[in-house]
Amino acid sequence: MKNKKTLVLGASENTSRYSNMAIKRLLGSEQSVVAIGQKEGEVEGVKIQTKQVPFTNVHTVTLYLNPSRQRDYYNYIVGLQPKRVIFNPGTENPEFYQLLKLNNIEVSIGCTLVMLSMRQY
Repeated sequence: MKNKKTLVLGASENTSRYSNMAIKRLLGSEQSVVAIGQKEGEVEGVKIQTKQVPFTNVHTVTLYLNPSRQRDYYNYIVGLQPKRVIFNPGTENPEFYQLLKLNNIEVSIGCTLVMLSMRQY
């Protein structure tokens, strides 16, 4: 599996959260991971930022934010110029899909954890 630097948006130190599991699984699949969440913290050595850090070479953004919270990140995500954005269950947002497609960013509706387990990441 080719290394696809991934931004986990909505990251959490809480081990019962899917964003936390995603960070661990991404690392286990030898993907580079950066993370942004509401609270600072760390998961498996990945520092959770609380600000919109201008990361470079982000291939994929995987969302763990509900649609109303995503609005604050529209311009930020488009500005990162990722190849794709994954909308995990509960994050579906047709308004954002349109903006991403206008900027030639692939929209993927699915579960990062399932994609990784099926080697379709």
